Amino acid sequence: MEQTRFDLGWEKLREIDGSGGEGVIRSLEDIAPDLGRYIVEFAFGDIYTRKKLSLQEREMLTLASLLTAGGCEPQLEVHINGALNVGISPEKIVEVFLQCIPYTGFPRVLNAVFAAKKVFTERRDEKWRERD
Repeated sequence: MEQTRFDLGWEKLREIDGSGGEGVIRSLEDIAPDLGRYIVEFAFGDIYTRKKLSLQEREMLTLASLLTAGGCEPQLEVHINGALNVGISPEKIVEVFLQCIPYTGFPRVLNAVFAAKKVFTERRDEKWRERD
């Protein structure tokens, strides 16, 4: 049986964003389920499954795009987690943000760096809890 766009997108969403991405989609079920479906089908089913860019390249571009848009810190947090999940180091994530300073300015880069700090701290704390 051929997979639907939704099936492909859901698999890719889970691969990249794990429970964070699933949580975003599920949080839309009672208010805007179509929006969740569009995100899964289009962004992850159509765009993220294309072959010309790696998942790491896609996540770096997504981070830079969200930073540039501004006011997207919750989405940045989800995609910072996604970037870490696909093997991008914290240092490289910060470097992506620093690259944006000349084009978007310090305030947006600061917001992104603070979102990254929050995610890095949460993930570090999770690792410590798992060891206990």
